[in-house]
Amino acid sequence: MTTADTPARALPRTSDNLLLAEAGDGTRVEFRGIVKDYGATRVLHGVDLDIAPGEFVSLLGPSGCGKTTALRVLAGLETATDGAVYLGGSDVSRVPTNKRDIGMVFQSYSLFPHLRVVDNVAFGLRRRGEAKAPAARRSMDALELVGLGHLADRFPHQLSGGQQQRVALARALVTEPRVLLLDEPLSALDAKVRVQLRDEIRRIQLRLGITTVFVTHDQEEALAVSDRIAVMNAGRIEQIGSPEDLYLRPATAEVAAFVGVSSIAPGTVAGGALTVWGTALPLQTPAEDGPVDVFLRPENVRLIAADAPGVDGVVQESTFLGSFRRTLVRTADDTLVRVQHAASERVEFDDRVRLAIDPVPVAVRSRS
Repeated sequence: MTTADTPARALPRTSDNLLLAEAGDGTRVEFRGIVKDYGATRVLHGVDLDIAPGEFVSLLGPSGCGKTTALRVLAGLETATDGAVYLGGSDVSRVPTNKRDIGMVFQSYSLFPHLRVVDNVAFGLRRRGEAKAPAARRSMDALELVGLGHLADRFPHQLSGGQQQRVALARALVTEPRVLLLDEPLSALDAKVRVQLRDEIRRIQLRLGITTVFVTHDQEEALAVSDRIAVMNAGRIEQIGSPEDLYLRPATAEVAAFVGVSSIAPGTVAGGALTVWGTALPLQTPAEDGPVDVFLRPENVRLIAADAPGVDGVVQESTFLGSFRRTLVRTADDTLVRVQHAASERVEFDDRVRLAIDPVPVAVRSRS
């Protein structure tokens, strides 16, 4: 697992692109007790986060959880009410955005419609006073990096949405920033393009070794590209860890509910032991005695023979998803449970089935 004490993975750089050859090794990013108030409303409640040089960290959470506000504080677009932001060990809390050496990509492409692609990418360099020829050369390097060198002379309206977002990414990278910030950059794209571009962003980030902070509400995106994920809820970080940690070992019920797909089943804790439909399950974290909601992953629930120990149910729907099926079953106590099983194991609506739960640790929350 990548932690704040170990550098993130990075692929060897090559000399075929000036941008890659001159790229740095990333910069440590630190949030220290960040509080942000808007009037009487507190949006961030003392956020602490340490991001290693070259690490790709996602801020994941539902709308209104504070993830974009945290990113804007890091960028200098918002000033923290309390706490400090450090880049490379230096406090930049009062440093303006244009002095922080940060590249930013947003959901909207924000390209200049009257400028060619190469000139859009070179805009930041020209504003910094770089001569036209070197700026054009570096812009072409950045466009080659995102696979758009052949479209340098086109205008934004001649590009697809995915291509325009690649231009925006090239523009953010061409100045060789210490940190790259991505605020929901893929949400306006269709599903196929979104997957292609997220993988491309990760590939580029690994080649450059640039520290990257990615804001998203899409858990699949975060799980696919991140070294670590900070799950946010109501202005606080609920848990931070590798994608595997968050999925397999959620620290709270909120994380279990938000990361991955779960069904919620009734259970009982007595003497520190959990029982669900007569089956004893290990607890992910200790829980007080009493009735609880139990979070069951679909891959940990199985269809079994009618005479085997388990719980009865009726199929509500079954969806073919290529290599597997996901079936929704209603149990006798009116609980809806998702079951993931082999595609060859077919069931139909209203079929009577029997379920068993694998004895893996589960997250729970009190029902009292």
